[in-house]
Amino acid sequence: MTAENPATPSDFEEIYRTTPPWDIGRPQPVFLALAEAGELRGTVLDSGCGTGEHALMAAALGHEATGIDLVAAAIDAARRKAAERRIDATFVVGDVLRLDVLGKQFDTVIDSGVFHVFDDADRSRYVDSLGSVVAPGGRYFMACFSDRQPGDWGPRRVTRGEIEASFAHGWDVESIEPAEFLTNLVPKVHAWLARVTRV
Repeated sequence: MTAENPATPSDFEEIYRTTPPWDIGRPQPVFLALAEAGELRGTVLDSGCGTGEHALMAAALGHEATGIDLVAAAIDAARRKAAERRIDATFVVGDVLRLDVLGKQFDTVIDSGVFHVFDDADRSRYVDSLGSVVAPGGRYFMACFSDRQPGDWGPRRVTRGEIEASFAHGWDVESIEPAEFLTNLVPKVHAWLARVTRV
């Protein structure tokens, strides 16, 4: 997987045979800070949840939380964590490009490193998919690889303009701020943190 060649579903199945670079065993600090600031509201969806750290974080704070991911092994791990920690959260094997199959709407969506895996066509599909489950006034918090990150390893770098263009219709981009991802490969990666509201 490189910035020019987005990962396929089978790539992710293979990656989860070991610990993925992004699975740090705890919530990403940018989302923990949002949670501690009280910015997560109502029902919460962790889109592309991996092993579930952000859904578990939300559920531990008293939110009704759901995580969805295409990789069954990741969902199995998330369910094990929920049982071990005695946290009530729902985890579903499913495609984030078809969030409508969940059959419900959410007040808050967390996206930790999903937006940047898509090419232009699937990115548009993903935004449409989000629109099918985010209630009016609902908020989408997204952290993605930034074009400020040097090199060409890992996922595609995303520009501020690409985020603004993707959410130009039916959404209000409140802010896009420089942020950081923690990974198991390098200590910190340049990211964008976007706050977007459904209108």
